Amino acid sequence: MLDGVSLDHLRTFIAAADEGSFSAAGRRLGRAQSAVSQTLANLEGQLAVKLFDRSARFPVLTDQGRALLADARAVMGNVGTFKARAKILAGGLEPELSIAVEVMFPLAPLTATVAAFQGKFPATVLRFDVESSAVVEPVLDGRCAIGVWGGMAGWAPARPQLTREPLLTVKTVFVVSPQHPLATHRAPIPPTLLGEHIQLVHADIARLAPADRRGLLSPKVWRLSHLGAKLAFLRAGLGFGLMPLHMIEADLASGALVRIIAESSPFEGYAVAMSAIYRTDSPPGPAGRWFIERLKQEEAGRLKENAPARHIARVRKRMAPRISRH
Repeated sequence: MLDGVSLDHLRTFIAAADEGSFSAAGRRLGRAQSAVSQTLANLEGQLAVKLFDRSARFPVLTDQGRALLADARAVMGNVGTFKARAKILAGGLEPELSIAVEVMFPLAPLTATVAAFQGKFPATVLRFDVESSAVVEPVLDGRCAIGVWGGMAGWAPARPQLTREPLLTVKTVFVVSPQHPLATHRAPIPPTLLGEHIQLVHADIARLAPADRRGLLSPKVWRLSHLGAKLAFLRAGLGFGLMPLHMIEADLASGALVRIIAESSPFEGYAVAMSAIYRTDSPPGPAGRWFIERLKQEEAGRLKENAPARHIARVRKRMAPRISRH
């Protein structure tokens, strides 16, 4: 019996409940009162439930009618969403957007972009795969439309089938626990000494290009693909390792971690260029394009916000030699 219930039945039911009379519902729907009455009678017959009490001058919802009215509204709301999504998809919007994100990417711009995306593209299902280093492969084989990746050297000849768009730069530095033996060395530490200690890494070493292995300074390596686990091991004094500066600023300020300098690494640390990548023969659609541009906007906003502090730091750096001469 319920298979005979149609969207027209529900639309008429809602109109009659909202307007308070069958004649007013008819005017709203552009139908005669008799047609509205017949449609509602058919619906009650299909449901085997009395929706309206017709004993008074104006029809009044029964208890069963009030209960089913909420369900009718929910069904019609879902139909509206269904139609809107179909219209958007017909215009070329991706029904699903899968993104692989390297774990070193800062969470603040990522979460802000995701939150804005869900409001902007409710019809597109967003899927994430946050990885330590396996970002390029899912994009190459089509599992992910976009990768947010931190590759360093040797990129172009190794991945000619991918397009790369710069997003931001992540600074990484070597750190240890203050209880670690290396913490007492304030001068640059020679490779022989670093080689005596365990280095904690989160990248899959087998996937790194030779030029990208410049940060490997010890033959004793423990790999922890979870960056949070690596941070916990560093705090516990179980080894030394590179960490994104944005993740450990509080630890450095509190003394929970101590920065160390290796002779073979830049004094200012390594700069990892984070980029959006996608297959050149399958560029992102409207939703993917918006996602990439929003990540760029988040970084541009951060740089603008921090510009005064960076300017002061540059001025102090230039003034330091002059001050020391007086």
